[in-house]
Amino acid sequence: MAVDLEIVSPEKLLLSKPVDMVVLPAAEGEMGVMVNHAPMIVLLRGGVIRLYQGTAVTEQLYVSGGFAEVTGSRVTVLATEATPVAELKREDGQSRLTAAEAEYGAADKNDVTTLDAIQAKMQAARALIEAAAA
Repeated sequence: MAVDLEIVSPEKLLLSKPVDMVVLPAAEGEMGVMVNHAPMIVLLRGGVIRLYQGTAVTEQLYVSGGFAEVTGSRVTVLATEATPVAELKREDGQSRLTAAEAEYGAADKNDVTTLDAIQAKMQAARALIEAAAA
């Protein structure tokens, strides 16, 4: 039995298909979801979503963040940005990281909300670099 997966960006539906398992880059760590998973809403960090058929990874998509809604039969990913790993460029991640580091350096260190957002950008850029190198 498969779980129905949908990955949606702000612009469009990117992917809709049944998979045996999906591994999400949840904020607390990687999370595998199969059919009959407990319902939840999960914050995503920058990282790679892996789609499985049996024990084989069939697709990988980089997401810069977002949310996932999990039910017993469905996973809906609302991604800030989603790109197939094969299309990633290490230089893009490096330029994002450089920009985020500069933003962090100029930020008010007492503004925790802003610092958290900048650190999330830095983490997402590092994940992009790592995914592009794989």
